[in-house]
Amino acid sequence: MKRSFDEDTRIHLNKEEGGPPGYDNGDFLRKWALHEDSTAFKVELDSKLIGMYIVWIFPNNENMLGTIFIDPEYQNQGLGLKIWKHIEQKYPNAKVWRTETPGFSKRNHNFYVNKCGFSIVKILNPGDMLDESYVLEKRY
Repeated sequence: MKRSFDEDTRIHLNKEEGGPPGYDNGDFLRKWALHEDSTAFKVELDSKLIGMYIVWIFPNNENMLGTIFIDPEYQNQGLGLKIWKHIEQKYPNAKVWRTETPGFSKRNHNFYVNKCGFSIVKILNPGDMLDESYVLEKRY
């Protein structure tokens, strides 16, 4: 997780490190992956841990993708889209998927909008380089 978020920060902010609170010491995963209402999955390739994702599945089928990340060594190989398609197949009754991503992360915007079919529905803290956030939805 640390390598993935740090890579995004390097690419977009020209900083060596950065991510959500607790991304670098396990607190983020303990808080969200182990949350009683979430479901977390590790992603392996050839028996090697390369990433993970966290989802919230709600009775009304309006679900939340909390996070998805892949080790930078395995990025840009189509694996993110394969993971997303797996999530959609695993939860075929979804009416809506929602997620949020940093405003600076243009690579994430491209992934969610152009590859996965999400739409940007709101921009929080627009213009604030560090706190701007895009809220995205995919409706079926």
